[in-house]
Amino acid sequence: MADRHTVTSTLGFSELLDQRMEFFANDNRRDRMNVTQRAVQIENMRHRATPPSLEREGFALVPHKSAITDFRDESEVERVHPTEIVDLLRHISGADHVEVTGRAILRFGERSGDSGALDNSRPARYVHVDISDATGALFNAQSQAPQGRTIRRIARYNVWRAITPPPQDVPLAVCESASVARDDLLPAWAMFDRDGEVVFSFEAWVLRYNPSQRWAYFADMTPDEALIFKTHDTDPNHPSHVPHGAFDDPTCPEKVVPRSSVEMRGVAYWYA
Repeated sequence: MADRHTVTSTLGFSELLDQRMEFFANDNRRDRMNVTQRAVQIENMRHRATPPSLEREGFALVPHKSAITDFRDESEVERVHPTEIVDLLRHISGADHVEVTGRAILRFGERSGDSGALDNSRPARYVHVDISDATGALFNAQSQAPQGRTIRRIARYNVWRAITPPPQDVPLAVCESASVARDDLLPAWAMFDRDGEVVFSFEAWVLRYNPSQRWAYFADMTPDEALIFKTHDTDPNHPSHVPHGAFDDPTCPEKVVPRSSVEMRGVAYWYA
C-alpha cells in the first residue's frame, strides 16, 4: 500500500460560458465547455485516523468482493452486478428499498486502447456532479412509494470500482461535500450520444475552482473495494453533491496496466 499522504495533480475546473455548457459521453469534439486544469492537493484518505463516511464527507471506501470474474462479459455483469449493488447500498445506507439506475459503465485510462473506443468509456477530466438539484427533483418526482406508505427521503449514489490491480495511473478524486459552496456548482448538460445522435440528456453540475475545496482519493484500490459517493440527497441533514473527476497520479510508476474501472448508480428510498 502506498505511504504517500497527499499528491499534487491537476483537475479540470469550469467557468460559465455565454451559452449553455454541454459535455458529450462519446464525441468530445461537440463539447461546449470552459475547462481549465488547475493544480490541487489531493489527500490519500487511507491515512485518515477516522475514515471518511457517507454521513460526514459524503463518500466512503468499503470492502466489497464481486462474484463477477470478467467485467467485460456484459451478460455476466447484467445478470450479477445489479443485485450486488442493491445489496451493498441497502446494507450501507439502511434504506428500505434500493434500485439501480442504468447499466454498469466501464471506463479506461487514456493509455488503454479501449478509452473512447467503447460507449462512454473515457475518464472524466472535468470535475462534476452527476445530476443537479433540478434533475434530482425531476427524477424523484417519478418515484412512487408502496401502497399505504410515503417517501420521506431519497438518496442517490455512485459505486466506483477499479478492476485493474494497483497502483492506478488515473485514480478518481472526490471532494468533501461540506467544502463545496453552492456558488461553486455550475449547470452543464450531460449529453449521452451514440452514433452521432443524442439518446438522452439532463442537467448536471460542473465545478468552479475554490481554494476551500478539500480533495481526496484512495491510493492503490483493489477490485475487492468499492468507492461509494453521494450524488443527491433530499435530506438536508446529510451530505450531497460530491464532485469527482479523474487525475494523473504523479507518483505512479510508468508502464503500469492502464486503469480500468466500473461504476453503477443506485437510488435509495426511506419510507414513512
